[in-house]
Amino acid sequence: MSDYLKFNSLPSGKHEGKHHIIIVGAGIIGVCTAYFIIKHPKFDPEKYHVTILESKRVAGGASGKAGGLLALWAFPQQIVPLSFRLHQELSDMYNGGQEWGYRRLTTVSLEGDISHVPDHPSDEEDEVPQPKAQRVTKEGKVETKRPSKNLRTRSARTNKLPADLNWISSEVITECSTLGGTDTTAQVHPYKFTNFILKKAVEDANGSLEIVLGKVEEIVYSMENGTATGVKFTPTSMKSEFDEPIELKGDQIVLSVGPWTSKILPDCPISGLRAHSITIAPFEDQPVSPYAIFTEFKNGPTSFTSPEIYARQDEVYVCGEGDSAVDVPETTDDVEVVKSKCDDLFRQVGKFSPNLRKGHILKRQACYLPILNVPSSSGPLIGETNVDKLYICSGHSCWGINNAPGTGKIMSEVLLDGKAKSANISSLNPSLYFDASILVDASDNDENYDSV
Repeated sequence: MSDYLKFNSLPSGKHEGKHHIIIVGAGIIGVCTAYFIIKHPKFDPEKYHVTILESKRVAGGASGKAGGLLALWAFPQQIVPLSFRLHQELSDMYNGGQEWGYRRLTTVSLEGDISHVPDHPSDEEDEVPQPKAQRVTKEGKVETKRPSKNLRTRSARTNKLPADLNWISSEVITECSTLGGTDTTAQVHPYKFTNFILKKAVEDANGSLEIVLGKVEEIVYSMENGTATGVKFTPTSMKSEFDEPIELKGDQIVLSVGPWTSKILPDCPISGLRAHSITIAPFEDQPVSPYAIFTEFKNGPTSFTSPEIYARQDEVYVCGEGDSAVDVPETTDDVEVVKSKCDDLFRQVGKFSPNLRKGHILKRQACYLPILNVPSSSGPLIGETNVDKLYICSGHSCWGINNAPGTGKIMSEVLLDGKAKSANISSLNPSLYFDASILVDASDNDENYDSV
């Protein structure tokens, strides 16, 4: 299999005469949807064609910058068991341990006090005033307070760390509890997973799956009946000579653009919560035992910090609390990374991990989590909207990586079978939460609609 994904500057035209499925977004959700379409028993490369429209790069957003924790106690429970099982099956099928760092691990919650621990030396810079922090609970809700102590059922609490969790300073820990063992938690490297699965889908599609670099501006509707009939997109490849919107016809249109959904469908109640993260090379490449760690540390008289830590095979990933200070930008390449936030994460973990304090930062990054702004639901939205032929799979909050294979499997069934078979997703129906239809001005030029 090629190490590189090939893309087109413009659609090849191979979709003509076939049932054309357009997937907007080459993040982990869109990629898994494409993969399971290709693997669906009804898929025939002579009859179907799949086009993935991506504005910048594969896994350019949270799909390339998330932690990659997988858990059977994630949300929503309608799809979690299916998705957790599919992660294991994909790893077994394609050697996921080697290809994208799949492995089972233990998840713990640590509480402690680091207020008395001095900062370790770091690059000094002017401090940037920070907005009020927000976080997404594992139930998918946005909070502006310290983490809930009841994220899930915990084991007996103790102040003793597991024997192999020797890269955390035990003297600052006041409470340790197990959230999940190797039977219920695992991890992947999201960027590697997304790219591998897409390459495999392209390989198995026999020419019936293509990736086009273009930023979708709007959905095209039939003026006659309001059905979605395609998209308009602006090419973003530097090879393209076109800078005007191009219309692409499709029989089914799937939006899997996470926090960018409302830029295409303004009424969709999905917003973005920015989260900063870093990856750290441990000191002298010392081995770091496989743990996912949720924390709550006192770092001042009335202040707390809650970095999440995921030990990977060759690095440690650390993410901080989210903020909504900056609106979702136009593309993933435009996401602003505030260096001081990343450096603060490094200082925080250095106070309770000498191994990481002596290591060095490999990457500073930020991404947006897609949050469903509906009090009665944690999301995501999966399925057909109230507009015929227009589908959404978005709003996965912090569990997008976990639920991607399950979402892709379900979407392939909805698209090719007409209904979900692997899970009951009735409560995730997009039409329950917003109206995707538009009012068409009768004075508009008919060619904008009827020609499609």
